[in-house]
Amino acid sequence: MTATDRSAARLAWAREATGDATLVLEPASSDASFRSYWRGHVDGQPVIVMDSPPEKEDPAPWIAIGKRLAAAGLHVPTVMVADAARGFLLIEDLGTRTYLPELNDGTVDALYGDALDALLRMQLHMDTEGLPAFNREWQTMEMEIMPRWLLQEHLGVDVACEEWDVIEQAFTAIMHVIAEQPRAFMHRDYHSRNLLVTDERSPGIIDFQGAMSGPVTYDLASLLRDAYIVWDNERVEGWVEAYRLRLLDARLIDETVDTDRFRRWFDLTGLQRHIKILGLFCRLHYRDGKPGYLADLPRVLRYVLDTARRHADVAPLADYIEAKIGGRDITVARDA
Repeated sequence: MTATDRSAARLAWAREATGDATLVLEPASSDASFRSYWRGHVDGQPVIVMDSPPEKEDPAPWIAIGKRLAAAGLHVPTVMVADAARGFLLIEDLGTRTYLPELNDGTVDALYGDALDALLRMQLHMDTEGLPAFNREWQTMEMEIMPRWLLQEHLGVDVACEEWDVIEQAFTAIMHVIAEQPRAFMHRDYHSRNLLVTDERSPGIIDFQGAMSGPVTYDLASLLRDAYIVWDNERVEGWVEAYRLRLLDARLIDETVDTDRFRRWFDLTGLQRHIKILGLFCRLHYRDGKPGYLADLPRVLRYVLDTARRHADVAPLADYIEAKIGGRDITVARDA
C-alpha cells in the first residue's frame, strides 16, 4: 500500500470509527518506528488515531501492555476503537505536553518525582508473565548495532579482529552486571519524549509496546540519563540513591545492594542502552531516512565516554570509540 493509499484508508477508517463524516486529521507525532499518530476533533474534543501498519509495527503488543498498565493504575491512553488487523486505533488524547520542553531546573524535581513514582508502581505491580526476556542474546544484538551503524556505516571504520576483543570484553562486563540484577517490568523507552504532563495522574505514559522483563535499573537509567537532555552528575546521583532506598524499602532489592553496587548497576545498564542508541540513531538516518537523530549523537557519546571511564573493565571501549571518531563532527552524515 502506498503512503497515499494508507492516508486515505486511515481517514476513512477514522471517520467511520468516530461517526464524523467531516473529520479532519492532522499529524500529532511520530516516533522512531513505522508508527504514526494523528489528531482530530469530534464534537470539539480531541482524539488520536494511531496508525500502526501490522506488517511493520504490530499494534497487538501495544494494546495488550496498555491494558496491563491501566490495570496497575498507570495513566495510559484509553483505547476507544481498535482494528488491529488493519493497524488503526482510536485512542484517548493525553495532550501535547511531553516532558522534554517542560523540564528545567525549577520543574525537574517535581516532574521526575511523578515519573519515579510511576516507575516504582510499574515495577511493583506490573505482571511480567509472557513478556520477552531482556536476555544476553537481546542485549548483544542491541549493542552490536553500534559497531555496525556508528563505526562501519557512519564513520567508515573497518573493525579489526583485535579491536573486536576490546568491544566484546566491554559487552561481556556489561552483561555480567545486568545479570546480577533483580528483574521487573521494563518499559524500555522511559524518557522525556514518552512521558506527558497531564492534569490528572501525571505522567501520561506512551510508547510502551516494546516492554520486556529486565533489570531493575534499566528504566531508571533511561529516565535519568536521557538521550535528549542532560542533568548535572551530582543531581543524578542524588535521584539514583533516593530510588535505591525506595527499592530497598519495597523489597525489590536487598541490603547487599549498597550505594556503590547500585550505582555500578545503574551506570553499566545505562551504558548498554547508550551503546545501542549510538548505533540506532545512525541506523535511523542511513536505513530509515530519519536524519534528525544525528544531532543527538554528541550527547549520547558523552554519556558513553564518561560512564565507561568510571569503570576500569569497560574504559578501553571509551578510548577505542573516541580514537575512531578522531576529530570528526559526528552530527554530519557520511553521505552529506
